[in-house]
Amino acid sequence: MGQDRVKLRSPVRWATDISSILNTVRGLDHFPVSVKEVAIDLSRNWFPDDPLSLVQGAHLPGFDGALFPAPSGEKGWGIFYNSSIASPGRINFTLAHEFGHYLSHRLKYPDGMRCSQQDVVRWDSQYRQIEHEANTFAAYMLMPLDDFRRQLDPQAAPTLDSLSDCADRYGVSVIAATLRWLSYTQRRAVLVVSRDGFILWARSSEPAFRSGVYIKSSGSAVPIPEGSVAANPQAREEAMLGVNLAPGVWFQEACREVSIFAENYDFTLSLIHLPPGGGRSVFDGSDPVEGETLGDTIRRNHGL
Repeated sequence: MGQDRVKLRSPVRWATDISSILNTVRGLDHFPVSVKEVAIDLSRNWFPDDPLSLVQGAHLPGFDGALFPAPSGEKGWGIFYNSSIASPGRINFTLAHEFGHYLSHRLKYPDGMRCSQQDVVRWDSQYRQIEHEANTFAAYMLMPLDDFRRQLDPQAAPTLDSLSDCADRYGVSVIAATLRWLSYTQRRAVLVVSRDGFILWARSSEPAFRSGVYIKSSGSAVPIPEGSVAANPQAREEAMLGVNLAPGVWFQEACREVSIFAENYDFTLSLIHLPPGGGRSVFDGSDPVEGETLGDTIRRNHGL
């Protein structure tokens, strides 16, 4: 496989090709994927003159992972994860993320790259493109869509327990499993990631976004609503089971919020389920603009 193939294949194509190989060699139930083993074996077969020769933990203050070229005079690349990370799922996704960089970006970035926690956690299309591509690759490689759909039906309204079961199956974090579910669900749902009482970022499912339900959080500090489950970390058991909330807490309609206080990440995950139908309901910490249409709202909140 020549170097030109690196430029031609999309991250999704790379991941689906790898999944096909694993299905053939190891069967359909080959989870969780051993990223270290797969990355080294495939790179040596596909790029024998430019392989991955090292995958290991390292001291990476401020970063979750990195892709570095071999020292001068040697060939190949190394993938590293922050050795202070305690979560195996977080490590596995980080390794897959860096493997995605190796496959898609090493020719463009010959000096390598370092990736922060934010780079590895977020994989929405509005974030940095190369990080979005690496996370998309990792999601498709570790959690193939056909298998994930068999675990959680597109119409299901999963609890964080059921999403945790998926996370265990694929060897990833709960947040990675939740984002994967959001990518295909037919339900209206929103994932909110917060810390110290403020929203860091949020992701709506496609049905939720199409109905005008999303959270504007980039570029400004948006506080968590006082009546939300996320604002009451002492109610941990109740938060995991889910709480029905009245209209006006998160959005202009009733919803059900389930939350988990993720100590490994030092932030809170809230999954907000909304009923079918419903109308525009943007949460940005400010009052809606009177008379504004859905199109106006989307353009205003996304700078279009």
